[in-house]
Amino acid sequence: MSTDLNDYTIIKEGEAEILMHAKNEVFYNKTQVNNRDMSIAVLRTFISKRKQEHETLLSKRNNSVAKVSEKNGSISHVEDKPDESGLNNELLNEECEGPEEKSQEPCSTSEEVVKTGGKSHRELKPPRVLEALSASGLRALRYAREVEGVGQVVALDNDKGAVEACQRNIKFNGSVACSKVESHLADARVYMLTHPKEFDVVDLDPYGSPSVFLDSAVQSVVDGGLLMCTATDMAVLCGGNGEVCYSKYGSYPLRGKYCHEMALRILLACIESHANRYKRYIVPVLSVQMDFYVRVFVRVYSSASAMKNTPLKLSYVYQCTGCDSFHLQPIGRTVSKNTSVRYLPGFAPVVPQDCSDCGKKFNMGGPIWSAPIHDQDWVTAILADVKSIKDRYPAYDRISAVLTTISEELPDVPLFLSLHNLCSTLKCTSPSAVIFRSAVINAGYRISGTHVNPLGLKSDAPMDVIWDIMRCWVKNHPVKAQPADQPGSVILAKEPVLQANFARAVASLSKAQAKKVARFLPNPERHWGPKLRAGRQITTKHVSLLGEDAVNGCLNHQDGERDAKRQKIDKAEDDAADGMA
Repeated sequence: MSTDLNDYTIIKEGEAEILMHAKNEVFYNKTQVNNRDMSIAVLRTFISKRKQEHETLLSKRNNSVAKVSEKNGSISHVEDKPDESGLNNELLNEECEGPEEKSQEPCSTSEEVVKTGGKSHRELKPPRVLEALSASGLRALRYAREVEGVGQVVALDNDKGAVEACQRNIKFNGSVACSKVESHLADARVYMLTHPKEFDVVDLDPYGSPSVFLDSAVQSVVDGGLLMCTATDMAVLCGGNGEVCYSKYGSYPLRGKYCHEMALRILLACIESHANRYKRYIVPVLSVQMDFYVRVFVRVYSSASAMKNTPLKLSYVYQCTGCDSFHLQPIGRTVSKNTSVRYLPGFAPVVPQDCSDCGKKFNMGGPIWSAPIHDQDWVTAILADVKSIKDRYPAYDRISAVLTTISEELPDVPLFLSLHNLCSTLKCTSPSAVIFRSAVINAGYRISGTHVNPLGLKSDAPMDVIWDIMRCWVKNHPVKAQPADQPGSVILAKEPVLQANFARAVASLSKAQAKKVARFLPNPERHWGPKLRAGRQITTKHVSLLGEDAVNGCLNHQDGERDAKRQKIDKAEDDAADGMA
């Protein structure tokens, strides 16, 4: 393994530095700085929340011990006083036992029993992190060097060159990295399957689809642990190849303006499906669509009873082929009677055979995750942490803008509408977003933006209310006559039931918009997107991906290597000829 620094370029990101060879031997993408910064921010919040939850649990346990001790003392003074440490251990074991199954394994590998002064208590271990597909190891190094309180970080890769590069980078980053980060040559799927419930955090960031890793990943996370997962196969998830998406994720995508949010919800539904097979379920804390990928952060729990609620969180989507109307069909429902709850199939159909707005047919997609995709408490905490130490995030501007927009989204409204698409259907001029939002608010409904699309609008208003507002708008802003069979003509032929009020509402602008906070930033440089898979030879056809300067630099380097090799061969041939002479 070469250690000559002249052969490498030093790349610094955050507090970590890595050595990158001029050849495309190990994958590295500068664009993913947004992904890594967001992951570090979530990991910091997870460690903080985990500590709070542990302290709350300890407080409850101590109160239970105190109550039992008082009760035992009042029964009899003659009997020997029970050993306090033994009582404490007994209570801990009882709390570890689930509501339906007795404890066959500890609640979490994150706690250890510590004895001090004859008494035992449970102490929280530093969280163990698994980066399943590490490549250069940059992400693992940043976790180890930048996240306070993090424990061991295990970096895996199935490529020998990547593991050598990761080990080289660990040494290059000094004693902290050497003490916390370890690199292994292993298949991530096999490693996670053979280490069940051992890691507090599992990070999946593959080149392409994560679907083949999900089954083992949900088994490798401890109860209450964090699973971070990226999917970059957006063409598949957004409906370009629906049949491929169904084979990988078990859901059929639809090609609407909301396709990127639908991609997030398909990925969440897929993770939940894998978790359910092992009596586990997920709770999303943050779901983000950025650049060319989607990234979800979910906590994984075990509970056979809570798992039964999964059908209530999933829905099919009916998308009209003529207009922008869409409707959700929940898979399941519950019926409560006294203290019992029955789980039943969802009522269907939620739509008629033909669209009630324009008369066209529906396409059906899904199932997707229709429950909230963010935890607003987490989002607020993450955003506050990011703002408090902004200098430690290289991509602060971008991630703070995304988090700000997410913090203002309606959490319980799946998917969104595009105002421009509504106007395109009706062939009318578009009202400003403020005017449209005011009309929805004045009608008694909620509305917000979405981090996925600057033009997207989330609202709990039903589609007939949305179209009534647009009909009233068109009455004030007439359009040219269109053929009678066009969807826009069919919609406008109906009289509005609701008389829209376009007077500006107080809440028509979000707090960030009112303060003129930047929420959607342009890419910081050209060719800000996906890069070539490691090992592929860079040629002139990759200019659109990498940029002309980068391609020319690589080609010049390759030409220089060829010339040096040719000269070496020529010299060897000349020396051989001289020896024979």
